[in-house]
Amino acid sequence: MSTVEQIVKNESVEDVLTVFARGSATPTLDRMFARYRYEVVASGELLQTYAKLFEKVVLADAKGPVAIKGPKWKAPKLMTENRYS
Repeated sequence: MSTVEQIVKNESVEDVLTVFARGSATPTLDRMFARYRYEVVASGELLQTYAKLFEKVVLADAKGPVAIKGPKWKAPKLMTENRYS
């Protein structure tokens, strides 16, 4: 099992998006979740959580399709604890 697959399957949608949305366009995130946790895409949870992160200013709009860190971005525990090094 790849590291990305482990993260997507074992962590919250919000934590995964907080980490991966900074370097991936929306279609890439959609494919990643469709591959490993399709139910998140099918239920609409992925887009709702993505929008919520922008509302909470955890993510911010960049000039292109990839989000950047917002003023309230904070590394989730999966990063600070090095769970998947």
